[in-house]
Amino acid sequence: MAVMTRWLDPDEQRTWRAFLTASRALAETLDRELQRDAGMPHAYYEILVRLSEAPDRRLRMSELAEATGSSRSRLSHAATRLEASGWIRREDCPTDRRGQIAVLTDDGFAALAAAAPGHVEGVRRHLFDALSPAQVDQLRRISEALADHLTGS
Repeated sequence: MAVMTRWLDPDEQRTWRAFLTASRALAETLDRELQRDAGMPHAYYEILVRLSEAPDRRLRMSELAEATGSSRSRLSHAATRLEASGWIRREDCPTDRRGQIAVLTDDGFAALAAAAPGHVEGVRRHLFDALSPAQVDQLRRISEALADHLTGS
């Protein structure tokens, strides 16, 4: 039995395209600004943030990959670059010989602290300043509903 395709109606198509355009433009703008102002892509910033928020500024690489929505191979490549910058170090996991732990160094924390004010200002300028308080509330609720649906939370 053939499954009937549920095509998007004109309003849904317009909403979908607006969502894609806004999401991509925001991500590209924030990434470009972090590259220009802090010398790091947003993906590296996210890794540093997650490590800074973890107990003792350390996380298993597998947990860090999951937290950042990255594949293990992509995270491993990023970790190699971050290690070369002196911003993280990797240690063997004491409880699992195959596992590794990423540790945010003092230099990495300093790089994050230097990048954060400009990045937060960019988020504010490019996202929150363009919306009313009611729209911010709507965006949060919509984003939470999508995240719950997509991650099974």
